[in-house]
Amino acid sequence: MAAAKKNNQLLELIINIVIPSLILMKLSAEQYLGTANALLLALAFPLGWGLYDLLRNRKTNFIAILGLVSILLTGGIGLLHLDAQWLAVKEAAIPGLIGIAVLASTRTRYPLIKTVLYTPAVIDVAKVQQHLEQRGNTRQFEARLLKATYLLSATFFFSSVMNYVLAKWIVISPSGTEAFNEELGRMTLLSYPMIAIPSLVMMMAVLYYISRGMRELAGLSFTEALRQDLT
Repeated sequence: MAAAKKNNQLLELIINIVIPSLILMKLSAEQYLGTANALLLALAFPLGWGLYDLLRNRKTNFIAILGLVSILLTGGIGLLHLDAQWLAVKEAAIPGLIGIAVLASTRTRYPLIKTVLYTPAVIDVAKVQQHLEQRGNTRQFEARLLKATYLLSATFFFSSVMNYVLAKWIVISPSGTEAFNEELGRMTLLSYPMIAIPSLVMMMAVLYYISRGMRELAGLSFTEALRQDLT
């Protein structure tokens, strides 16, 4: 199975955060694009990138689809002039639903930890499994993955709470107004240092917890467990 193509993280940041924020904050006035056109143009960048990424990798997943739905809901709230309260609810609901899905997946044959972090796209799962079986540590590693799943869900619940607080704090103007667009752009910019980076650090901690388990139970360093075509 071919690995998913790597994304340029800086390009993703520019397309999904910087450009939409600048459009909303600088071009929403009537003498420029107007509130509706500025909102549509700003959302077109992350929506287009998300669709492009799905088509490029030729696969869909629950988290990616929720991300696209989130963008469409933001547009709907702004264009339909719904109460700004719904933006805070939406901002909290998306990562909250992912967190619930991660927890619920522990009751299925396909825990989402194996899609998000311990994924065959990055880890040579067959190699790790072989070493675990040779050492008789398969069950212990599965228990570690279960704990890692609980930790992963906690990162999404953290994001859910922080998203709600940030949205309620910043976006206070009626939707469909220039002020709403500007506040939405400011919230988008601040969400990266205040939410995305802490959440990424938490995910990296979960990944370290898994890699330490591979080292202790399978006798493989993280580098040795990586797919050969990625090293």
